[in-house]
Amino acid sequence: MNEKIHHGRNIKRFREMMGIKQEALAFELGEDWSQKKISLLEQKEEVEDELLRQVAKILKVPAEAVKNFSEDVAMHIFNNSFESHDNSTLNAINNYCSFNPLDKLVEALEENKKLYERLLESEREKVEIMKRMLEK
Repeated sequence: MNEKIHHGRNIKRFREMMGIKQEALAFELGEDWSQKKISLLEQKEEVEDELLRQVAKILKVPAEAVKNFSEDVAMHIFNNSFESHDNSTLNAINNYCSFNPLDKLVEALEENKKLYERLLESEREKVEIMKRMLEK
């Protein structure tokens, strides 16, 4: 996993994840930038630190993320964290419910019904009190 990290490709990845078009990024970088220039930037293996910081700020990501992101490393971490069936990752994701979700839904509905009945009873009591006050 000692591959060279491609800064331009990372800029493109983050830009696309943020839903920003090349034209918009060019506009944010200033008037001497164009869509074509962004396209060329995204082809560069290494981008100067200052420009990388400017682009990262516009994309609202840390410059280090753009500079160091490696898809192979990310996939390796993801695969070892989430596809493994050994006991070391059991705490990472629990795919099995210890309760029946439908039972929980029924319980919540029953609780709502009880609360509604109490509220209704309280309103009835208020009406009775008001009736008595009006009769006096």
